[in-house]
Amino acid sequence: MNPHARKKVLLLITKAHWGGAQRYVFDVATNLPRAEYEVSVAVGGEGELTARLREAGVRVHTLPSLCRDISLLREWRAFRNIISLIKRETPDVLHLNSSKAGGLGGLAGRLLGVPHIVFTAHGWAFNEERRAWERALIYPFVWLTLLFSHRTICVSHATLRDVTALPLVRHKCTVVHNGITAFPLLSRTEARAALAARAALPPQARSEDAVWLGTVAELHPSKGHRYLLEALARLERPVRLFLMGAGELEEDLRRQAAALGIHTRVHFLGHVADARRYLKALDVFVLPSLTEALGIAVLEAGYATVPVVASRVGGIPEILTDGTSGILVPPRDSAALADALRTLLDAPDLRARYANALHETVRTRFSWNATLEGTLRAYQG
Repeated sequence: MNPHARKKVLLLITKAHWGGAQRYVFDVATNLPRAEYEVSVAVGGEGELTARLREAGVRVHTLPSLCRDISLLREWRAFRNIISLIKRETPDVLHLNSSKAGGLGGLAGRLLGVPHIVFTAHGWAFNEERRAWERALIYPFVWLTLLFSHRTICVSHATLRDVTALPLVRHKCTVVHNGITAFPLLSRTEARAALAARAALPPQARSEDAVWLGTVAELHPSKGHRYLLEALARLERPVRLFLMGAGELEEDLRRQAAALGIHTRVHFLGHVADARRYLKALDVFVLPSLTEALGIAVLEAGYATVPVVASRVGGIPEILTDGTSGILVPPRDSAALADALRTLLDAPDLRARYANALHETVRTRFSWNATLEGTLRAYQG
């Protein structure tokens, strides 16, 4: 290889919908130094990620057979497609993201002799809400993914701790926290007007004095929305809740809200493009996840200077210090979540103090530049 030629980087991820892992792939693909790296991205289908990448001028490959659902025939097709793509692209660095892409891509990369394979662990499938036998089957798959990779990036110390007991892989793992870049924010007035219009709220319900809670997360069991609805039902004051995100649980959550008698105060906004722009509309941001590798949504709320209540899971405590920059609660505990919300809703000064402290943490410790520097080190070996 010409020592002055750019290194070819191929990033691979399973899903094209917009989430934390997809934002990470987009940020890596668009921020690698163009003078040193030639970048392309392979994605299992079309979605917001592929649209944004093309708009940014990044080459995109779609692999429709690569999807989250498990099917032996589909896995074989996806594997063959990944093999063909690697042969065409001949990457110097194969950067894998998500469990399915990590396993299939790692094996394909090893068989074809890719010089450097990097896997970023955005969370482990064995931490999700699954039956015990399913989790037991996932562990060896994760271990093989780490074995295939030359380097594994864990986005939090908690993510690393989850796999330290696996043999022969600890020396390959390094922690590189997710970071965020600066992004535009609407003012409180503008953001409230936009969300109110999306929720079709009447004019009298759009007051800036009204108390608004909200979250940005896929409507998936691991995000813990059911406990947030239970907590809302426990609050004595009339509070509105805005759920930004689509997913498989929407109908179940709508039925739960109706059964709890809070359906008029819970607003399902579906997928909201660039939802972080609207964060200043909220008095409190809530992330009641059952598992979370780090929690980019918490970083974004901190950047927006919005106080946060979140579950004490995964890497969230590495961002948010309980009683200093927000409130941490046990997962699956709607009573504790309701108590935390009362504490903040009854104390505007405390909300401001926590929000300012979290903003400073995000600004100084979770910059995208630090993430990029760590990623480039992983690319070197």
